[in-house]
Amino acid sequence: MSAISRKNQITIPADVLRAAGLHPGDDLRVGTVGPGHIELVKTDALLEKYAGSLGSDVYPPGYLNEVREGWR
Repeated sequence: MSAISRKNQITIPADVLRAAGLHPGDDLRVGTVGPGHIELVKTDALLEKYAGSLGSDVYPPGYLNEVREGWR
């Protein structure tokens, strides 16, 4: 059991983190599932899920090269 500190921090037990496959330094997305429920999702899992999912209509051919040229 954990309590929320005055700084809105909690300590998650190490065995819970290990069972979830989470490690120190992992980046997490934090969201709400419903009243009293929070979801932590490792961000590389999100990258695997969504990488390459945007069609060519989002970034037409040559668009990103044009943007990169604007940085120079």
